[in-house]
Amino acid sequence: MGDLAKIFKAYDVRGVVPDELDEPTAEAVGAAFVEVTGAQSVVVAHDMRESSPPLAEAFIRGARSRRADVVHAGLGSTDLLYYASGSLGLPGVMFTASHNPAQYNGMKMCRSGAVPIGGDTGLTEIRDRAAELVGVTATPSGSVIEKDLLSGYAHYLRTLVDLREIRPLKVVVDAGNGMGGYTVPAVFEGLPIDLVPLYFELDGNFPNHDANPLEPQNLVDLQRAVVESGADLGLAFDGDADRCWVIDERGESVSPSVVTALVAVRELAKYPGATIIHNLITSLGVPEIVREHGGEPVRTRVGHSFIKAEMARTGAVFGGEHSAHYYFRDFWFADSGMLAAMHVLAALGEQERALSEVVAVYSRYHASGEVNSAVSDQAEALRRVREAFAGRGEFDELDGLTVSGSDWWFNLRASNTEPLLRLNAEAADESKMTAIRDEVLAIVGKVSE
Repeated sequence: MGDLAKIFKAYDVRGVVPDELDEPTAEAVGAAFVEVTGAQSVVVAHDMRESSPPLAEAFIRGARSRRADVVHAGLGSTDLLYYASGSLGLPGVMFTASHNPAQYNGMKMCRSGAVPIGGDTGLTEIRDRAAELVGVTATPSGSVIEKDLLSGYAHYLRTLVDLREIRPLKVVVDAGNGMGGYTVPAVFEGLPIDLVPLYFELDGNFPNHDANPLEPQNLVDLQRAVVESGADLGLAFDGDADRCWVIDERGESVSPSVVTALVAVRELAKYPGATIIHNLITSLGVPEIVREHGGEPVRTRVGHSFIKAEMARTGAVFGGEHSAHYYFRDFWFADSGMLAAMHVLAALGEQERALSEVVAVYSRYHASGEVNSAVSDQAEALRRVREAFAGRGEFDELDGLTVSGSDWWFNLRASNTEPLLRLNAEAADESKMTAIRDEVLAIVGKVSE
C-alpha cells in the first residue's frame, strides 16, 4: 500500500518506471479498475514513452482477467482518449506522464463519457483494491479489439470549429517530441494552414526540451521559429497534448487568461447567456469580458477536478485555467488543447489583423505569473500576510488566501504536493502589481529564513 499511495495522486497515477510503477502494478490496477467501475468494456490509449506500450498491455491483461473487453486505441493524446471514452460510451485509461521527464509514466482514468476519476470519485478505491491484487494472476478472458481512432478524433474536432474558410495561415507547432506530433497533422490535414513542424518525432526521451510549455525556457525555440519564418502564430503542446500554449506573430506569449477570454467570447456567440468557468487565479479580465458579452462567469478553485465538477453542475459551455487547460461542454466537459488552438486559429483566420491585435482587447491587467516560495511553515506565512493586509481589501479563502482591492488582487495558496506557497498577483497598473507582489514575497521570505 505504501508504494501505491506514493504513485496514486489526487487526480491520476504517476511514478518512476520501474521503481514505483511496473507491469505487475499496472496489471493489478487494470483488474481493480474493472472491479471498482463495474466496466464491461474499457478503452485504452498510450503516449510515445518507451514504457507506455508494455504498461498498457499489462493493464489490459488485468482488465481482461476480470472478463472486461478492451478497445485498444494504441498511440494517442489524452484528449483523443477522452474522445474515445465519449464517443464510444466507455470508461477509459490513458498511459502518460504528461510533461514529466522520461523516467516517469502514469495513468489518467475516466468513466464513460470522459467523466474524470479522482481521489474522491473512485481512484482511492482502485488504489486499495490494486494493492491487494499485485502479484495475483488470472487467465484473461475478455476480448481485445484494436481500433484506430485518430481520424474520428480529427473529424469530430473539425465539426466543433470549422477552419475550412479561414484565410491561409502559417503556423509553427512545437510538439516537444510528444503526442502533438501525432495528432496535429491529422487535425490540420486539408486545411488552409502552412504547418511548420518543430520536434514532431515521437520520442519519450524528450531530446530537445521538456514537453512543458509552462516553463519559458521550453518556448524559446518556438518563439525564434515564429519570428524567423514570418509565421502568423505558434502553438506549443505538452507531452500528452492536452495543454496548448499560444505565441503571437512577434514571438510573444499569449496569456492563458487571454485565450480563455477569447474562446469564451466565441462560445457565447454560439450559446448566448451561457455559463463560463474560470479558476480563481485567472485574470479579472475574464469575468469582466464574459459579463460584457452576456455570459455568466463562475469562479472555482484551482484544479481540473473542480472545474469539471462545476461545469457539470452548471452546464457551462467552456472553462479555462491559468495552466493552459481548456474545457468544453461539446467535448464531454473534458479538456483539449487542440480544440482551444483551433478556436484561436478561427478567430485569427476569420479576419485580417495580426494575432497581437486580435488578443489585445482581451488583455486588461498586469499579472505577476506564478511565483513559488519554499516555506516550511505555510500556515504562519499565511497568517502574517493576512495580518499585513487587514483592512486593505476583501478577504476570500476559497483556495488559500485571496485579497482583492479596487483594481488589484493576489492569491497565496499552498501547493498540494510540495512545501511551497504559490503567489499570483494582478493589478491594472504594472507598478502596483509589482509593489503588491514584492510586499507579499517579503513577508513570506521572513518566515522561510
